[in-house]
Amino acid sequence: MPTNVTPEYKKAEEAYRKAREPRERLECLKQMLSTIPKHKGTEHLQADIKSRIKELTEELAGPKKGGRRGGPTLAIRPEGAAQVALLGPPNSGKSALHLRLTGSRAVSGPGPFITQYPEPGMLPYEDVAFQLLDLPSMAAEHSPPWIASALQASDAALLVVDLGDPDCVERVQFILDELAVRKIRLVPDWPGLRDGHAAVPPPDPEDPFRRDLPTLLLANKADLLDDPAEVAVLEELLGVDFPSLEVSALTGQGLGELAPWLFRALGVVRVYTKAPGKEPERDRPFTVRRGDTVLDVARLVHKDIAESFRFARTWGRGVFDGQQVGAEHLVNDGDVVELHAARA
Repeated sequence: MPTNVTPEYKKAEEAYRKAREPRERLECLKQMLSTIPKHKGTEHLQADIKSRIKELTEELAGPKKGGRRGGPTLAIRPEGAAQVALLGPPNSGKSALHLRLTGSRAVSGPGPFITQYPEPGMLPYEDVAFQLLDLPSMAAEHSPPWIASALQASDAALLVVDLGDPDCVERVQFILDELAVRKIRLVPDWPGLRDGHAAVPPPDPEDPFRRDLPTLLLANKADLLDDPAEVAVLEELLGVDFPSLEVSALTGQGLGELAPWLFRALGVVRVYTKAPGKEPERDRPFTVRRGDTVLDVARLVHKDIAESFRFARTWGRGVFDGQQVGAEHLVNDGDVVELHAARA
């Protein structure tokens, strides 16, 4: 981070890091640009902010009539408990997995580069769902430059590979390198798999736009694998240590494990809200992350409630029924929360 930045800039940058909604990220970028100190030491960062504002504005605008740019919007609004992006080389079976897991409109087939635009679909798990985002295949001969921008809203990635592909190592290495150039790093660290309430590794203080995406390696076409150790061999050759699942879009092998694995690895926490004197809304949980607070839940319910928050009553683990708690009270999966705000 440039030296001598203002508290306003720091606040805007922190908000940008946490933002997942495209329009929210755009507003944060504009706030960052308006509050960043204007001197030689920030010239590169100013240019980066302006470039991202332009890209995000164009994505949110959608297709441009009569111009070069066309097709569906590339900025996909996150929904569900988390947005998880599917990445992979051509013919890895990525779209076939997406179709089987979500029942989406994703088109799969034997040819490469069939997926041209982001295709969202919902993977259900108990009373929540994960948004799986099928992205175009990445290869040296064809790699859409906007993929890195699309990943800014994602919470994690599924790296789909076909271990039977003789060029698998080179293809996956290309993806890792290409994303790294665009400031996206695929990492093995998942927040829900850390011991206790371990702190999230701090972001790069010199680069607010670098994204570290927790990544699960999906070894597709597992029904054709001769040796289960091939996954370990691939990771050793690539110098990575991603958690992995062996799956098959054809037979369904391993697919039932994915949703519960994501729920646990992302540290998803379901919180049910209730109005005073009423029963909890058990069919509509709000989802936060392990280590989040009552105030984080209030922000999801409504911005005004969060800003005028007074206290909450909660039912669940570690409290007696209806216990009054403050904004910093940590919530647990299955908690019921009754929010109280100051009257206008």
